[in-house]
Amino acid sequence: MEAEVRRLPKRVGNAIHAIGRRKRSTARIYLSEGEGALLINGKPAEEYFSSYLNAAERLEKNMKLPFYTTGTLGKYNVKARVRGGGYTGQMEAVRLGIARALVGVTEEYRLPLKKAGLLTRDPREVERKKYGRRKARKSEQYSKR
Repeated sequence: MEAEVRRLPKRVGNAIHAIGRRKRSTARIYLSEGEGALLINGKPAEEYFSSYLNAAERLEKNMKLPFYTTGTLGKYNVKARVRGGGYTGQMEAVRLGIARALVGVTEEYRLPLKKAGLLTRDPREVERKKYGRRKARKSEQYSKR
């Protein structure tokens, strides 16, 4: 049996490039040393997710979790290109991309990120709607008479 091949994130110029996915969202992350700026599609993260309910709170809890876990908050700038999906999927795609990029910085971050469950892609996606049903699984109510 072959050994598992680990693909580390690529180094592009002075940044580390990683990809994160969740639901229908894909985030391309470019992590570089800096003062902790978080840009998504050219806008600050707070501005990009401003129309989203509890955006600032969820940014701290969700997207910056890899930095809290590794103790690197404020040490790296993040530039992200996000496509597809909704706000939740995009946030979690960015979080996975950041975690993967941090592993590219140094292999020491792998263990704490793995223990926190931040390196595992969430495979759940919306189930497709089937014909003859109202939604994916809900069907018409059965009537005997």
